[in-house]
Amino acid sequence: MLFRSIALAFALFASNSQAAALDRALEQTMAANAQRYVIASQAVLVARNGATVFRNVAGARRDELFPVYSVSKLLASVLVMQLVEAGQLDLDQPAGAYLPSLPPRWQQIPVRHFLNHSSGLPEYFDLGGPAGPNFAPTLQAAFATLADKPLAFEPGSATRYTQTNFLLLEALLEAHYGRPYTQIANQRIINKLGLKNTYLGHGSASRHGMVRSFIGKNGKLQPDPVVPWPEYANVHAELFTTVDDLAAFLHAVARGELASQETLRKLWQPQQMANGQQGWFASGWEFGKSGGYEYVGHDGGTKVRVRLLWPDRNGGDGGDSYTIIYLTNGSAHNAWSRTLVESVMAAIDPARFPLEALSEQLIDYASRPPATPAPSEALWQQLQALAARDGAALERRINETGYALLETRGSGAAIKVFELNTRLFPQSGNARDSLAQAQAAARSP
Repeated sequence: MLFRSIALAFALFASNSQAAALDRALEQTMAANAQRYVIASQAVLVARNGATVFRNVAGARRDELFPVYSVSKLLASVLVMQLVEAGQLDLDQPAGAYLPSLPPRWQQIPVRHFLNHSSGLPEYFDLGGPAGPNFAPTLQAAFATLADKPLAFEPGSATRYTQTNFLLLEALLEAHYGRPYTQIANQRIINKLGLKNTYLGHGSASRHGMVRSFIGKNGKLQPDPVVPWPEYANVHAELFTTVDDLAAFLHAVARGELASQETLRKLWQPQQMANGQQGWFASGWEFGKSGGYEYVGHDGGTKVRVRLLWPDRNGGDGGDSYTIIYLTNGSAHNAWSRTLVESVMAAIDPARFPLEALSEQLIDYASRPPATPAPSEALWQQLQALAARDGAALERRINETGYALLETRGSGAAIKVFELNTRLFPQSGNARDSLAQAQAAARSP
């Protein structure tokens, strides 16, 4: 009995030590991101196997709302999944079977293509016009303005992300339930899950505490003007929530409480394009693989991103599943939300997510003063070892990191990273082209 008590005490001590180490690593990651990219407010939550192991809100109150922008689309995706599960919607049927009033050239496009942004539909607005956005007064009026416009490509042949795709899904849901979309989402998701700090529509959210949103201009934080979205845009852009409520929603999805896990397994498969390539989305969720894991999620532009990860069903190592939420109110350097989430993955387990950990090392190296142009010997040896093991994956990762730096930290930082690719892969035309692009950016006024 004594030895068993001692063993349990050591196990508890080890568990507490690991938790403390993870807390420190993630707190350091948030602090580093805030400094690198100048982030005023951020909220991060990490759950392992459905249990929260880290949550931290910096620069905001715990109950303050964050706009999550296009993460809003995940509610609509779940509502569509529910209809599929109930046998009331077939994603491979033409949209006209459910919405006969659609513009004629849209009617034969399968519903799946709208869900996965492979329909070819044009965008229904222009935020950058000289007179500002000019939104049609109603959903049907928005469709009417596009009726005679050509498709961008043959449906199913490519991916082009447009908000119009989710307007069509909104119309489909409203036709099925006979109620406005916001009422449907509130009843079937938000109220059902008891999300007390989650609102659709800026008008509803503005009556509660909300973080101030910023955008980066010339390396400084500037107020981000509120877009006067019409009510029908709630489906794609107007969800306001807290990190805790968003986690509750994602946990409910992962547990199969909103659509069964069997349905999720079927629908969280990336769409295959007509040319044989893999699409970007799996039933409206971003899909990808990393470090023996598959994941789904979505971004809210440069500001927020959510991700659910689980061991690859085709040979994963049986490790833990993770939920990662990274919310910000903007950054002076418009940091990629993917970069932020991957910095969390690197902190969680650098051995399990080696490419994400490498990106963090590259960003750290590129962010140092120009007086230290060469990578450390340890980093260079690590790069050579990875190149020998999977050169194609390493080249892609370095290239992606370089472009992230080009957009967020400028050409000088990007050049340092692109130069590493040309040293590791001197025969790669793509590596040389990327470096040349960064060098040209450095020369431009």
